[in-house]
Amino acid sequence: MKIKDRIRGYLPVVIDIETGGFNDKTDAMLEICAIMIGVDDEGVFYTKEPQHFHVEAFKGANLDPSALKFNGIDVNNPFRMAVSEKQALGEIFKTVRTKMKQEDCTRAILVGHNAFFDLGFLYAASNRAKLKNPFHQFSTIDTVSLSALYYGETVLAKSMRVANIDWDDSKAHSALYDTKKTAELFCKIFNAQDYS
Repeated sequence: MKIKDRIRGYLPVVIDIETGGFNDKTDAMLEICAIMIGVDDEGVFYTKEPQHFHVEAFKGANLDPSALKFNGIDVNNPFRMAVSEKQALGEIFKTVRTKMKQEDCTRAILVGHNAFFDLGFLYAASNRAKLKNPFHQFSTIDTVSLSALYYGETVLAKSMRVANIDWDDSKAHSALYDTKKTAELFCKIFNAQDYS
């Protein structure tokens, strides 16, 4: 089975974005991670290497103190090595397009925990950067819904525990950690289904 045959010609890409608030038009995107999903010769889904960036707040962006306290991001820390939205998304989109071509997929589809939130920020940032976005404009695969169906949980940490996937609360709310764990959860659920 090829990955294009499993999800209607779409390439699943797990994305997590940490932000300076809840409004994708006014609040900053501060961190993003993307992990492509692969399928091996046996039809088993697996995670690929992450692409992870700390992102500079766009000019005039809102930074809600409560959001920064929640995700623990210090926007003034020089060791963040933050890059522009254009650079971060440009590199991720280039990788996604290359993989889409290799896999003969028509579009990428965002996989996320509360995926519509991340999709909104992804599109707002790509519009600001004037980048063509390879992700479907409104369709997503949400691990909240998958977890509710499969494990009876919607909170990521609780879903992980029920799924017997290692989880460390102290590492949560980092885009890199949350994306890795969401990708593991997605693969575990998809690998449990028999579509042969």
